[in-house]
This record gives sequence, structure tokens and C-alpha cells, in this order.
Amino acid sequence: MNSTDKIFSIEATHLTKSYGKKKVVAIDDVSFRVNTGEIFGLIGPDGAGKTTIIRILTTLILADKGTAAVDGQDVVKDYKKIRGSVGYMPGRFSLYQDLTVEENLNLFATVFNTTIEENYDVVKDIYGQIEPFKDRRAGKLSGGMKQKLALSCALIHKPSVLFLDEPTTGVDPVSRKEFWGILKNLKQQGITILVSTPYMDEANLCDRIALINKGRLLKIDTPQNIILQFGKILWAIHGRNMPKILTDLRLNNHINTSFAFGDTHHVTLKDEHYSPIELENYLTEKGHEEISIRPVQAGIEDCFMDIGVENLTEGVHENN
Repeated sequence: MNSTDKIFSIEATHLTKSYGKKKVVAIDDVSFRVNTGEIFGLIGPDGAGKTTIIRILTTLILADKGTAAVDGQDVVKDYKKIRGSVGYMPGRFSLYQDLTVEENLNLFATVFNTTIEENYDVVKDIYGQIEPFKDRRAGKLSGGMKQKLALSCALIHKPSVLFLDEPTTGVDPVSRKEFWGILKNLKQQGITILVSTPYMDEANLCDRIALINKGRLLKIDTPQNIILQFGKILWAIHGRNMPKILTDLRLNNHINTSFAFGDTHHVTLKDEHYSPIELENYLTEKGHEEISIRPVQAGIEDCFMDIGVENLTEGVHENN
């Protein structure tokens, strides 16, 4: 089989979607491919277009332009087949709050013409953790338990592709870690997973990622390759009056970008010969005290900010 004949689990080609009378663009000329059995992440802030992409791929809405396919099936012509073969976990908990854990799972199994017993092996590692609470109403579950129930319902019919829209938003760090462990296990079962998240640290848990902002894909590659391609001097700055420091950093002609990162500011340079001592002197002259400047290794969030500034108008750089 030639590479051009390869069937990908997910293919999106030049997808465009606008909303409202004013035609507010949600996604703009989005194209990407997801290999069978990989975890592919859509990484970007709220409003970036992640949910719109997932809704198009799960046949819930139509794109204005472009085409898409899941397991080789067209999302418009073959929408019934796709709905029967994919799992979808929306961002908001959308199960029936007044039904019990077991009743919710039974309902979803019935919708897909199956039973809990028939496909228990698919969900046992996940559902087994909440099965002791099977008689509890879904609305009374904790965030982590709701997450596991929603995932169990999305998996009960043995989907080949799983779509997860910001599944860890609002979930505690321990539950987030457990959830990603579950996704790794599902990948080992051959399930293709497309997951969206605003959390940049979760990018490193994906096989490949697409960085997205304002409806446009900025870059597609493995997290490791994106970080390796950063290729710029990066400093972390700390001192008193951090808001004022950020303002003054952005007024410095030697600095290319400056963004707040937790309790520090990260900066890249226009002039690689500009030294930390020179920057410290500059900030001291501006009245700042207790200044700390240290080199740091770039992470995905640094790459996202840098690529967003430089390449937003240049289109996607893809490495399939």
C-alpha cells in the first residue's frame, strides 16, 4: 500500500466554520490527520476552536467548507455509521443527573444495542472503580467519578475512535493523572483517541499534538519535536512588582516576547548577545528590586506562545 492509500483514523481537510449572522469564524482552514491507535491532542485556550472541530468530526454539526472522515467514512454521507462506531465525551457532564450510575450506563448500552455484560471487559478497568457506587445518582458523584462514568458510557459499545472534549477541566490533579493513565491503557487496546485540552502540561502525554489558537492550527508534531525546535534563548525573570516588570520588559527593544508564567515572566530575545546583567541593569534603572534572571528550558506553553506570535498568519507547519 502506498502512503497515499493509507486510511487514517481521522482526516480533516480545510475545515472552516463560522457562527451567527456576523459569521464569527470558529475554525479557519483546519487540516490534520490522526493515525490509528495514537493519542492526538488539540491543545489551545478556551475559544480556540477545539470543540467545533470535535463536533464536526462526531457529526453533530456541519462545516461550512472542507471535508472530514473518521475511519474512512465521510462525516456527512456516512454520519450514521460514524455515530455507531465512535465514542464521544463532551466537555460538560451531560449524563442524566437523576439516574444512578448503573442506569446511565445501561441506557447508553441500550442506545447502541448492546449490554453492560456483553462489553464489560471494555470498561471494567474504569467502571470497576465506580461500580461500588452503582446505585448512587450521577448528580451526587464527585468530579473524578463523573468523569469515569462519562468515559464508561462513551466506551460501552467498543468504539474504534474516542473523542474527548476537555475531559479533565475542573477535575482535581489526582483524578487528572488517573484519567491519563486510563487513556494510555485504552491506546494499548488499539483505540484511537482525539483529546482536547487547555492544559499545556497534558500535551506531553499525547503522541502528537496540534497547537490551535483563534481557530487556526499553528503547528502539528510530537511534543518533543516542538520543544526541540524552539531554538531560542529563554529567561525566567522574577522580582518585586511583577505587573510593572512585565510592562517594562515589553518596552525593552532587546526583548522579542515576554509573557507571565506562574510566579515568573518568560522572555525571548531579539539580540542573542544581550546579557542577563544588561537586562538586570535595565530593570534596576526602572526602579525594580530583588531581580532574578535565570535561563530555563522551554516547555510546550513557551512554544505555543512563541509560535502564536510568529506564525499565526503563516498557516500550519505539519509533520505527519
